[in-house]
Formats: sequence, structure tokens, C-alpha cells
Amino acid sequence: MSDRYDVVIVGGAVIGSAIAYYLTANPDFDGRVLVVERDPTYARSSTALSFSSIRTQFSNPINVQISQYGLEVIRDFAAMTQVGDNRPDLQFQPGGYLFLARDADQVQVMRENHAVQRACGADVVLWSRDDLAEAFPHLRVEDVALASYGRSGEGWFDNAAMMAGFRQKARAQGAEFLTDEVTGISREGDRVTSVKLASGRVIGAGMLVNATGPRAAFTARMAGLTIPVEPRKRTVFVFDCAKSPEGTARVNGGRLPLMIDAGGVFSRPEGRYFIAGCPPVQDTAVDYDDFDPRHDEFEELVWPALAARSEAFEAIKVVGQWAGHYAFNTLDHNMIVGPSPEVGNFLFANGFSGHGLQQAPAVGRGVSELILYGGFRTLDLSPLGFERIAQNRPFLERAVI
Repeated sequence: MSDRYDVVIVGGAVIGSAIAYYLTANPDFDGRVLVVERDPTYARSSTALSFSSIRTQFSNPINVQISQYGLEVIRDFAAMTQVGDNRPDLQFQPGGYLFLARDADQVQVMRENHAVQRACGADVVLWSRDDLAEAFPHLRVEDVALASYGRSGEGWFDNAAMMAGFRQKARAQGAEFLTDEVTGISREGDRVTSVKLASGRVIGAGMLVNATGPRAAFTARMAGLTIPVEPRKRTVFVFDCAKSPEGTARVNGGRLPLMIDAGGVFSRPEGRYFIAGCPPVQDTAVDYDDFDPRHDEFEELVWPALAARSEAFEAIKVVGQWAGHYAFNTLDHNMIVGPSPEVGNFLFANGFSGHGLQQAPAVGRGVSELILYGGFRTLDLSPLGFERIAQNRPFLERAVI
């Protein structure tokens, strides 16, 4: 293995693998790509611990368009990433998202978001209380003032299969993947020159991409840079119902949606079970290695909200739980993608704030365009660049779960 690469990607989960895939798939690229990943099991990556869903119900048109492209990729993924007879099956489940609003402020935000979504061509409808009760008879809707439902273009899918698909195809197209850890980044003035690995090797880098998820700030500091991204913990609970409401919907073939209650508790079907979670009351940064589930959130936050919303959720039993990390952008809850103004060959692909899996296709394509052409050729992601971070100018996304 050579000790110099045109592009070194630090982090090999779904973002890093997607970038490697799009680079090596482009006939205009004839360079060499190395992806360095510290944990080949990916067991604690945000990708592996994701809620694994995609939606168009965002407040910002760029995020809507990013998800629309993501859905195109999900539908074509088996053909895109086929290697030999291996055609990754993402098992996409078109369940839709259902947002509920209770008070006047929530209704106003929902209407404003809906206008953005519809302007982008998203198949999202607003429902009255009666509409909601008709579509999902198991719900108690007396306190609901307005609902927003994605009739198509939303759902959930296999997170591990997406990551593995991008990775296997990138490798087949010539990208190299190395199990090691970047422990240092060397600069000469405004350019990164190399990375040092825990194994002791030094790898020359023409360009470096930071795709290290919740560890983004740690990686950036090695190059003398700062980024407002920190790990925020989210606990997901798997529960069984004594009397499941699955199949009772009068839309989408009876399938229940991914429901986000007005207080932030969310749930969706998962096979014979359901999974659920909520934003924590004290949402602060956690240690990089803190993956202990917050067990009390179920009894104190999740179950009371679910039981109040549906009789079917009164008698439920937790059968599993896990905790994962959001790579949380504390400035505006939006991704940071593009070069550092200080170090032109250091590219950020960070700060997805819980949306990285669904945004990986558009980001992979966009970062590859930056590397190849010095600018975006398809979807313009420039408003999500680092300049707004340096200027403390938020590009806010309000629809964060």
C-alpha cells in the first residue's frame, strides 16, 4: 500500500463510504482514495445506531431536496451498488412521517414548514383533527390542532445495508479501506500534508475529508481547526404491545407511520414490535464513549406520551434498548459540508444532527463534486458550508427530532 493518496477520508461509516463511492464512480476521477476507520465493526457508529428513516418534512428547502435525492438512491440502491451477484436490499418501508401539533405556535411552524415542503414538490398533506381520526382510528386526537403527514417519499430502511453497500462498491471501484486510527494531522501553512496513524504510519494526503461523526471536533482539532459539533445521546426503546394497532390505519395499506407527538416523543413499527424515543430533558454533550441507555426516559417520558395518545400503547413492554450519538451541530442543527477557509484541502462532512443516514447520498455526491470540480454540480449545498460557522450565522433547521 502506497503512503500517499489523493484523498484521505477519516471515518468509514455511511458518510465516509458514500463519499468514497461517489468519487470512485465518477469517470472524471483517476486518483487514489483511502478511507481510514478506527472500528471495523462500526458497532458504535451513528450509522449503526440510527433510527434508520428518511423524510421530506423539514423546514429548510435544501434539506427537503437532499432527502428527495436520498429516496431516489434508496430506490435504485441495489443496481447502483451491485458487486457480482451481491445486490444490497435496503428493505425500504414506505411508512411516512406523522407530525402532531397542539398549540398555536406549533401550528404556525407546521404551516410554514408545509409551505416549504410543497414548494419543493414533497407529497405532504395537512390534516385536521377529524382527518387524523379518520386515517388512524387508534389515536386519541382531542388535543391535536393540526397534523402533517407524508403520503409518499418517506419511510425507513436498513441502515447497515446502506453503509455496507456503499463500502463494498467503493472498494470494488478502487477505494482502499484501512483499519487504523488517525492520531495526528500535519499542516504546512494552509494545507494538510499528511496524517499520522496509531500504527505509526504516516500517510500523505492531497485532500482530507473529516467524516468522523460525533468525533468531528476531535478530528478537526488535530489540524488546528474548530467546529461546533458534539456528541448528544439518544436512547431508543424497542417495545411490544399487548394489542398492537399495526394494520389499523385507513391509509397506506394499513401501515402505521413514524409518529412524532407534539411533545417530541416519536415511535414507529419495527417488524412485530415498535421502537420509540424522545429528546432528553437535559440535552447536553456526552463523552465520546458514553453509550449507556437512559432507561428512565421510557417510564418518565416515552410511555406516558404514548399511552395518552393511544389505548393500544397503554399495555406495552420494553424488550430492548440502545443508545447512540447524534453528531450535533450546536449552531443551527444543520450539516457542515465543504472546505475550511483556513485550510483549503481540509473538507468537512459533519454536524448532521441525527440526519446523516438519510443525507449520506447527497453529501457523498456533493463532496465528490467539490473534490473533482471545486464546486457543486448538482444540488447546491454551499449554504451549508463552513463560512456560516466562521461568521456565527445560523442556517437553521427547525424540524429536528
